[in-house]
Amino acid sequence: MERPEAIQQIRDACKIIVQQFMKIHPAVPHLQHAETQDEFYKTLHQMTVELETLKKKLGKLERDDASTVL
Repeated sequence: MERPEAIQQIRDACKIIVQQFMKIHPAVPHLQHAETQDEFYKTLHQMTVELETLKKKLGKLERDDASTVL
């Protein structure tokens, strides 16, 4: 697998993860347990931040690749 394919595979996986997070978030209030809900929201936020960090790293890598082509 070449780098562009690896980057695309990771981007596609990140997109799927985000879509799944979006399914979890609206279900949390139905747990009807404040402490658990707070932990879910906190963890979902942390995971989203980490996912965005990965996506930013991919973007930087792509920009670095593009600048070396010139």
